Amino acid sequence: MLEWAQNQSDLWQFIVIFIIAFAPWMDVSIVVPIGVAWGLPPMGVAITAFTGNLLLVLLLGFFFKQFYTWREKRRKEKGLTEPSKKEKKSKEIWEKYGIPGLALLAPLLVGTDIAAVLALSFGSSRIHVISWMTVSLAVWTAVFTVGSVYGFSFLNII
Repeated sequence: MLEWAQNQSDLWQFIVIFIIAFAPWMDVSIVVPIGVAWGLPPMGVAITAFTGNLLLVLLLGFFFKQFYTWREKRRKEKGLTEPSKKEKKSKEIWEKYGIPGLALLAPLLVGTDIAAVLALSFGSSRIHVISWMTVSLAVWTAVFTVGSVYGFSFLNII
């Protein structure tokens, strides 16, 4: 899909960026560098990736109970009773730093969508989770956009 998108118009590339950012387990840390590497305008990539990722977080926040019920049923069917490594790590961060720490570290450790679901399952308020995940996404989108732009520029100099 990425090779196909790379050869398409800018509009199609932005649509692909949005879809990838919206996909579970895909964070701005992956999507932004892809868009910048394709030569798309960095600000457009940042806004598109942020919007796609935030939409997923919002949907998970608003439909958490339905998602959690489906997820637990699926885990039982697969015989999974123990939390995953990511879940254990997220719980440690949440217990030590609260929702702000989990939200700000999420894109680097477990992904924003997974962190949002876990924070909600740990008992955090929906408003706090969505608010902190929005702040985290904004910060990390800016960091990865600037890093991608200057990182690729630096590589072209060498």
